[in-house]
Amino acid sequence: MDTIRNFFKEKDRFAQWVGIELLDASPGFARAKMGIRKHHLNGLNMVHGAAIFSLADLAFAAASNSHGNAAVAINVNISYLKAAFAGTLFAEATQVSRNPKLASYTVRITNEQDELLAVFQGMVYIKRDKIDFS
Repeated sequence: MDTIRNFFKEKDRFAQWVGIELLDASPGFARAKMGIRKHHLNGLNMVHGAAIFSLADLAFAAASNSHGNAAVAINVNISYLKAAFAGTLFAEATQVSRNPKLASYTVRITNEQDELLAVFQGMVYIKRDKIDFS
């Protein structure tokens, strides 16, 4: 949905600042990417865990808010499985379950070779507030 993509492109200033782009979003799903730049690296010249987390978190936010109600994270965790050093990283968020108050998502973070780098699990509280995507 272009309206969701445009909403996050214009309104998520942190994602803009770190260079995350939302590629696709539909109810309960989102895909984002981040090209690795020098400022994404830690002291060991690996992609910083916070950069990977931020990419996953943006996909999680887009997927969980894509239904039109404001959804806010109440619990998240991430497991780092493989280091990244360069290239482009992708995050794909998929809804696992949803009820009127809570929803759960899994986000897979991969590299250009589709190697799994990290797995992010998140839960949101669904508010009554509607999001104006226009």
